[in-house]
Amino acid sequence: MAPELLAPLDLAFWNIESSGHPLHMGGLFVFDADTPNAARRAAGLLVARAARIPGLNTRIRPVLFPFGSAARRVDPDFDPSDHVHLAEPVRDFHTAAGVLMQQPLERERPPWAAHVLPGADGTSFAVLFTFHHAHADGMRAASYVLSLLDPITVDAVPASSDAPRRRETGSVLRLPDPRKLPDLVRGAVTDAGRAVSISSAMARAAWGVRSSPALTSRATGSRRADGAVVGLREVNRIREATGGTVNDILLAVVAGGLRRWLDKRGDGSDGVQPRALVPVSLRDPADPGASGNRLSGYLARLPVDEPEPLARLRAVREVMERNKQAGPADGPGAAALLADAIPPLGHRFGGGLIARSGRLFYDLLISSVPLRGADGLRLAGSPVREAYPLAPLAPGQALAVGITTYEDRVCYGLLADAVAVPDLDVLARSIAEEADELVAVCGT
Repeated sequence: MAPELLAPLDLAFWNIESSGHPLHMGGLFVFDADTPNAARRAAGLLVARAARIPGLNTRIRPVLFPFGSAARRVDPDFDPSDHVHLAEPVRDFHTAAGVLMQQPLERERPPWAAHVLPGADGTSFAVLFTFHHAHADGMRAASYVLSLLDPITVDAVPASSDAPRRRETGSVLRLPDPRKLPDLVRGAVTDAGRAVSISSAMARAAWGVRSSPALTSRATGSRRADGAVVGLREVNRIREATGGTVNDILLAVVAGGLRRWLDKRGDGSDGVQPRALVPVSLRDPADPGASGNRLSGYLARLPVDEPEPLARLRAVREVMERNKQAGPADGPGAAALLADAIPPLGHRFGGGLIARSGRLFYDLLISSVPLRGADGLRLAGSPVREAYPLAPLAPGQALAVGITTYEDRVCYGLLADAVAVPDLDVLARSIAEEADELVAVCGT
């Protein structure tokens, strides 16, 4: 396999990480254990399967040209057992996941890991899968996980999208062809023009925004994880009563959960409208396994200050509809596409500045990771009970929310700075309470 240059967005993710602010995503899968040694058996299977999955054996290394860039290369010393770790029994999977999420992945090896966590009760175990954001986006990480679990019939092709195709920026490492110089110049001009447009939209979106101290506290690099489960049947009842999309409802539940949480902790929710960055996949449906990131995003002000649940849902629906009409390529949420306009040396030496600028543009990340067609997941014969996506925290961010639907439930995975958000469990309960209230309101 020839070395593959990192696309600009992948390079940005690689360079903005620091030892105090790791930038990897996670997926916490909870299993019912059929035997006391189920976790050990699962760890052995993960090691055996990882050796056969393309991409898991590639590491990221700097290159001489283009200056400041990096490339994926096959690690000649790849040993899957270096990446699969069997822990001692734990009492709380979320607590253990939070501790593990604050530990950076080893940059000298392929940047992923699987932590097998036996349950102290002997009736369950969990696996925390972690992937560096330079190595994979959420959908690519999900495809890795599905490949590591027991074989099932999976619809691996994502649903088609009206989102415009992003110009491909990753490539096999080679010197530039002088005959393509005009095309390269035109591409650079296009990227610069898009950067101006996106930056202007982001500046307008930031005007007059009031967030909460809980979301703007100084980040420390520590991590805390938690989760909430909402019945998919109840979500569908809300959609039947109110119309719109399931995604609008899931975002409105987050907005209502934040309101409840802020009021409980005494911060108050009056006037609070935090900006949520909602990633949008630009992944080609015909190539779901392509390496790296294929992302843009929508930026939505969450109506946390709205006291009435259905009014919050309508407000979320309206702002998401405006985002969809504008498209993911030029709106204020398309911050990821700004990476194309920065040369590799800019990413290499300006990573810290880029990292610190994130909190100027959005207050929290809400990422939806589909497990489409993947019901009935198992590992070593043990069935998956819950699946919590853990979105990465950028430097300066205190909270990230991941959402996935699995079988008959919606799982909210919460990752927060442990110092800025010591009461993450209260937010998890507030999200579940908000879903219950929306069901009750729709029932009347």
